[in-house]
Amino acid sequence: MKGLILSGGKGTRLYPITFNRAKQLVPVANKPVLFRVIEAIKEAGIDEIGIVIGDTGAEIREAVGNGKRWDVKITYIPQEAPLGLAHAVKISQEFLGDDRFVMFLGDNVIQGGISSLIRQFASSDWNSQVVLTAVDQPQHYGVAELDNEGRIKQLVEKPRNPVSNLALVGIYMFDPNVFRAVNAIKPSWRGELEITDAIQWLVENGYAVHPYIHRGWWIDTGKPIDMLEANNRVLAELAHHVEGYVDRDSKVDHLVTVERGAEIINSVIRGPAIIGEDARIINSYVGPFTSIFHHTVVEESEIEHSIVLDHSRIVGIPSRIEDSIIGRDVEITYSPIKPKAYKMTLGDHSKVGLL
Repeated sequence: MKGLILSGGKGTRLYPITFNRAKQLVPVANKPVLFRVIEAIKEAGIDEIGIVIGDTGAEIREAVGNGKRWDVKITYIPQEAPLGLAHAVKISQEFLGDDRFVMFLGDNVIQGGISSLIRQFASSDWNSQVVLTAVDQPQHYGVAELDNEGRIKQLVEKPRNPVSNLALVGIYMFDPNVFRAVNAIKPSWRGELEITDAIQWLVENGYAVHPYIHRGWWIDTGKPIDMLEANNRVLAELAHHVEGYVDRDSKVDHLVTVERGAEIINSVIRGPAIIGEDARIINSYVGPFTSIFHHTVVEESEIEHSIVLDHSRIVGIPSRIEDSIIGRDVEITYSPIKPKAYKMTLGDHSKVGLL
């Protein structure tokens, strides 16, 4: 089998974090989401992976390279515009050939990986397998209706009146018959070739499409609140370790990872949390469910339930920062002398709440 990762899209729901950065490269627990997807596919025994890229393709190429770090071979497949998931399959036919493949959205995080699913599909005679999970607001997703025997009856993309709460989670397995489907369907009202329409075509034309209902957690990291939730989930499951320096005046509990080169000075870190490479935490408090990325400084400040990206500085903030995503090269400081003031430089579409 081969792997196909979809990493186009502009990530507008994550602005300003993704204003000039690929959304798939935003880190969860200090590892880009796209890297987690590559690892999940590799762990399933697949070492040939195509990545469909769009406007942020240059950044993704630079970050991922040829795949050597994961012992996989990466092929990049440019998509001229975001014309739909089925369109991404269509333009990947040369790479995929006659092989079965798994398609994985590059901004999804799922509990437990996909190894068992790949084994199940590889040993079956199914033409497709789709992963479903129950969600609270199915109108925002592709939704599946099952018949009384648990087979897929109907698929609808982002329905106004959902027929069920079973959403497609962005993991699909196909054999080459999918190319008949993507070439047979027409663009939807959104102007896109919908993967739900392609799968529906397979169902209506007698192909075996097997639904798999995922019982663990799954998160589409498309919005800031979802990114924080994904960070929470992954931090809670990490095997934590300390490679950096922790001085004798600091308190770091067993649910904290301190990566190499990081320094914790006279500070309290309560996990689950992760402190990135060459980061410095000085006279500060870092609370649960916080990820501090590489080369970042937190000094004389408190922060929890947040994600801080690389090369940022948070210095002398008198109030605790919570529920926040702070981008790269951000500086947040506070002047204690008159006129007292917060000092910050913010990009387009930023949101700030102050007490």
